Amino acid sequence: MTLLDGKQTSLDIQAEIAEKVEQLTAKGFKRPHLAAILVGNDGASQTYVGSKVKACERVGFESTLITLDGETTEEQLLAEVEKLNTNDEIDGFIVQLPLPKHIDDQKVIEAVNPLKDVDGFHPSNVGKMALNLPCFLPATPYGILQLLERYKVETSGKHCVVIGRSHIVGSPMSILMGRNAYPGNCTVTLTHSRTKDLPALTREADILVVALGRAEFVTADMVKEGAVVIDVGITRVPDETKKRGYRIAGDVLFDEVAAKSSFITPVPGGVGPMTIASLIMNTLLAAEGKSALNG
Repeated sequence: MTLLDGKQTSLDIQAEIAEKVEQLTAKGFKRPHLAAILVGNDGASQTYVGSKVKACERVGFESTLITLDGETTEEQLLAEVEKLNTNDEIDGFIVQLPLPKHIDDQKVIEAVNPLKDVDGFHPSNVGKMALNLPCFLPATPYGILQLLERYKVETSGKHCVVIGRSHIVGSPMSILMGRNAYPGNCTVTLTHSRTKDLPALTREADILVVALGRAEFVTADMVKEGAVVIDVGITRVPDETKKRGYRIAGDVLFDEVAAKSSFITPVPGGVGPMTIASLIMNTLLAAEGKSALNG
């Protein structure tokens, strides 16, 4: 069994990007600039955005964090998005999800300039992804592709089963794993809450991508020997033996499933850090595209 170490791979990618940033600035271009909007005080979101800011510092990017009160109206948030859309100093930006319930996530996503949409959520980027055209790929799926590529995991002709059909992970993963490229060229099965006899399907998977947000849902009897297992889930499970009162668990019962896997991502330290690396990669692409236009 080989551990797909997202933490180390993310650091490797960030080191490579730091070199590219120095090359850009040596040619007289400005440092890439990533901005983030955080609405409310969700603990997980604050931690995640904080990690993004640290990653920007590590690679030599400029970063801006805009924090808004949880009572911020949709109109006020859209006004902040438009400011970033028209600010030439900002190469790319994200609006951290989830947003408070009184704000329409999709309306906000569609308000982001597709050329600055480094999360890869805008319909323009999603459509280009489906057509295998150049675009900003969604950050988490992009990170998974990087892991598969850097560990040289064979995907061509394999059966990839994806559990979960969210617009952020499951649906785009099904598209990307089926595209005519590497990683890709899989036969893909996308499963969800209405799928009948899910274990029968997962036992057929050469590559299993689990993104449904249910702690330790996938057990050893659901996985075939030698499968590649990508665990996207991250859940806080109450645990009185821990100082924090909880432990972090993925969607896969790791110890059981790891014994049967050829490759597997840990939680934490697997897909999560790769999502941050992807945002940095997308921001560099945005900055390089602008530099090419101006240079």
